[in-house]
Amino acid sequence: MAKYKERSAVISQEEIAKDIYSLWIETAQIAREAKAGQFVSLYTADGGKLLPRPISICEICREESKLRLVYRVTGKGTGTELFSRLKEGDEISVMGPLGNGFPTDRREKAFLIGGGIGIPPMLELAKELDCEKQIVVGYRDECFLREDLERYGTVYTATEDGSAGVRGNVLDAVRENGLNAEVIYACGPKPMLRAIKNYAQEKDIPCYLSLEERMACGIGACLACVCNSAERDAHSNVKNKRVCKDGPVFLASEVEI
Repeated sequence: MAKYKERSAVISQEEIAKDIYSLWIETAQIAREAKAGQFVSLYTADGGKLLPRPISICEICREESKLRLVYRVTGKGTGTELFSRLKEGDEISVMGPLGNGFPTDRREKAFLIGGGIGIPPMLELAKELDCEKQIVVGYRDECFLREDLERYGTVYTATEDGSAGVRGNVLDAVRENGLNAEVIYACGPKPMLRAIKNYAQEKDIPCYLSLEERMACGIGACLACVCNSAERDAHSNVKNKRVCKDGPVFLASEVEI
């Protein structure tokens, strides 16, 4: 798949929860090619920060050539903190679309499960899937994107502090609401994905996981973001897969978490 590096104009940006920002950018080519589950690499204007920051695609508007990126600011002086200062009319260097996204041609009754900053990719996936969708989202406390997701499926919520939905995690929400599905799509922290993989194995249903790993190049050259795999990788000849190039979406059976 083609990837592009371009200067993108900022359309708008807002903080939608504490340290969670929603950024719309205009792209000449990336939005046309992007798919649910892929990501882009954003470059800061700070010459001391040479490596780009990978951010998952939250929404795609091909008709207006724009992308929505929802990300968390990870600390003062970080690349994400610099991105949070962007305002309408600013420009930023973007490379993408990168990685392999979710399959969107399946029609089975589905779980779309997102945890924390793994929730944003579920929005474009919910838009693209043509099936019955049960969207299960897990938060530490403050909720975001829930109303957006409700436009495309039934949303079930879990929070660690019990402030919204079920107290606990996403699988607690699945069990307490008596939910079932024929396929699972998930993105979130590794402990959540590990539990979902085990759940899918118990239920004997296909499961697609989008892994979160620290990335450097974003294009598969540096091997900084490898994960353990069930089969040998043709690139490295060991049981590794590159999350940025071979993923970030994998069949659960392909990877060891």
